[in-house]
Amino acid sequence: MNTSLNPVELIGFSSGGELRSDAFYQAMVNAVDVGILAVNTSGMVILANRAVRESFGAFQGVHLNDVLPDLWPKVAQRLLGHARNTEISVRGIESNFLVRVSPMLLDQEQVGAVCVFVESTELEEMAKQMEFYQGLTRELDTIIDSSSDGLWICDADANVVRINPASERINNVQAKDVVGRNMRDLINARVFDRSATLEVLRTGTRVNLLQQREGRKLITTAAPVFDSAGRITRVVVSERDITEIDNLQRELEDQEAIRDQYRNQMLEMQQEQQLENQQIIARSPAMLKALRQALKVANVESTVLILGPSGVGKGLFADLIHKNSERANKPLIKINCGAIPESLIESELFGYDKGAFTGAQSGGKPGYFELADGGILFLDEIAELPLPSQVKLLRFMEDGTIMRLGSTRPREVKVRILAATHRNLEQMVEEGKFRLDLYYRLKVIPIHVPSLKERKECLLPLILHYIEWYAKKHKTSKRLSRAACDTLLGYPFPGNVRELMNLCERLVVMTESEVISLQDLPADVAKGDTSEATAPAQWPESMTLPQVIESTERALLAHAIKSHGCQADLAEALGVSQPTIARKLKRYGLAC
Repeated sequence: MNTSLNPVELIGFSSGGELRSDAFYQAMVNAVDVGILAVNTSGMVILANRAVRESFGAFQGVHLNDVLPDLWPKVAQRLLGHARNTEISVRGIESNFLVRVSPMLLDQEQVGAVCVFVESTELEEMAKQMEFYQGLTRELDTIIDSSSDGLWICDADANVVRINPASERINNVQAKDVVGRNMRDLINARVFDRSATLEVLRTGTRVNLLQQREGRKLITTAAPVFDSAGRITRVVVSERDITEIDNLQRELEDQEAIRDQYRNQMLEMQQEQQLENQQIIARSPAMLKALRQALKVANVESTVLILGPSGVGKGLFADLIHKNSERANKPLIKINCGAIPESLIESELFGYDKGAFTGAQSGGKPGYFELADGGILFLDEIAELPLPSQVKLLRFMEDGTIMRLGSTRPREVKVRILAATHRNLEQMVEEGKFRLDLYYRLKVIPIHVPSLKERKECLLPLILHYIEWYAKKHKTSKRLSRAACDTLLGYPFPGNVRELMNLCERLVVMTESEVISLQDLPADVAKGDTSEATAPAQWPESMTLPQVIESTERALLAHAIKSHGCQADLAEALGVSQPTIARKLKRYGLAC
């Protein structure tokens, strides 16, 4: 018995049953996940499985152009033999499909085409995500390449993965010469002297290095990148060329110097008229406060006691009060009580009648009180007034009358008293050298004129303008070098404005070149007063923070010079470089 089966019977076909064959093939193509569609040479659908029917409504006997007009031109080209296997994307009812068109051959003759539909929605989403990540990668690449800081990326074995253009420029290397190479090999080849990457791999922590490379200063920072298991996968190294920062700092300093020059020029224009009129230059809070007090008391008749060290300009305050008072059109008589011999002080102040003493003028002589009648009498160095004259001055301040020497008739005069002294009147009262009642009569309104140490803000304007003023007076042109100016600013000026004015005139007259340099300064000014160069326990409230820092820095240097014989030792002791010490010593006029 023959047990072999006919192939037609095996697949379920009867010898004459075409319907059973179509049903079998239809069931077979419906079972696959992809869409299958076959057309004959005229474009009529001869086979369509369930996926194609549900997604496109394509049934057997329908022309392909009626259900898939976008696909038909491609299929037609394929049927004509003008194209090989073709792929095209089409939109279904719910999804997108990628269609592959292939020829259908029978005995080497093309009898149609088969279209295979593969759902591509997920593929397209993946493609979009891939495109997004590619765009993000390009953006990151642009950021890395445009960074002004150098960037290196190495793997966990210290192999160079990438460097950016800035790092190529900073290190004077090409990416193609170092990417793929190991940092250890690059150090052995003397491309680099140290590697922050190797330090990170050794320590497992962030590393900062200060390096010298190709004559440039670099700050290198290397950071490890860890995976989820805590292992280092990458080392990212950033390099900053601080040489360029130093250059920028110098440019900023140059710009600041130019601004200072313009500022000084403006200051010169603003105060030129003030200098000509001997008006007071004030920039510090303490000086401005004293000026406001002087202007406030100018229009009243109160007695003013002007206090302050010698040379601060107490006489200018008297001028200011007189100029702004109602007595401006009346005389201002200035008397230096210490410049008149004690035997003549009373006759000079109060005058004398005929025959008052041997040698007296025959017609008598009015004193300064009478000459100042209607105006102001300024008694400078009032502390030098002898006690007998103090009694007469007190009497005038009580009743407004004076008595000439040798006269019995009192004279009434309308005089406002301004007094000034650099001495401590309270101490003199305790010592019995000054009358207490006169002291209180004079000290109705005290005004303290600050010394130059208390008005550091005024020092530079005063120096620059008195240099200019004396240069014009002597018909020459002079200017200060930066070193000379800094030294003058660090000098304590114990003689205050008077000393400053005299020094400026001396520099203008005695300096041969147009530029007044450090060598032109007097020796005591150029070397500074190091004997008193100690940091004060408390600075005046008027001093700004930069002035306090400058004062402290100069004092510290002056003190350290005594213990160290050379600049190198001084630099090591103070924790700075030798060039820094040299620059600062020159700035403050100190020598080591």
